[in-house]
Formats: sequence, C-alpha cells, structure tokens
Amino acid sequence: MAYQVVWSPNAIEDVDEIAAYICRSSSSYAGVVVSKILDTTRNLSDFPFSGRVVPEFGNESIREKFAYSYRIIYKVQDETVTITAVIHGEKLLVANK
Repeated sequence: MAYQVVWSPNAIEDVDEIAAYICRSSSSYAGVVVSKILDTTRNLSDFPFSGRVVPEFGNESIREKFAYSYRIIYKVQDETVTITAVIHGEKLLVANK
C-alpha cells in the first residue's frame, strides 16, 4: 500500500528559504541541494518508516531523513506522510508538551 506524501506549507517555506540562502553564494549548488531534498523524499510513499525516529521526540510516527546537512522531518499518520519541516542538521527541535 502506497502512502500519500504531502508537504506542509512550513516545509515548503523551509526549502524556499534554504534555496534562497544558498543561492547568495551559488545558484547551481542551491539547485543541487533542493534536488537532493526532493529525491530523499521520493521513496516515502513506499517506505514511510525508513527514516529514523526523531531523537528529540522519541515518537515512532515522527521521523527524519537527511539530505546533506539538512534534516527532513515528517510524520506518518494513517495512510499519509506529512513533511513538516526541513531544518539544518545542527538545529535542535523543541517538543511542544
């Protein structure tokens, strides 16, 4: 069974901001990074649990994959994978209690 993969508006904005930041130095490298981020998410419809559990949350349904130095955070719920954020790998997430 294939899951539906959707991008949250925040995750799309994150990728746009990453591209704009990298583009200041190299537009070609910005394109490479964005392509890698998108490629990393392509198999999530077939393998939603392939990413590791996000350590800050410890919740089996909140997972991440990596593209270069960026963390692609996503949530698996029912038959949907929602990409919620794309952040720099050194940034820690804060769990809302």
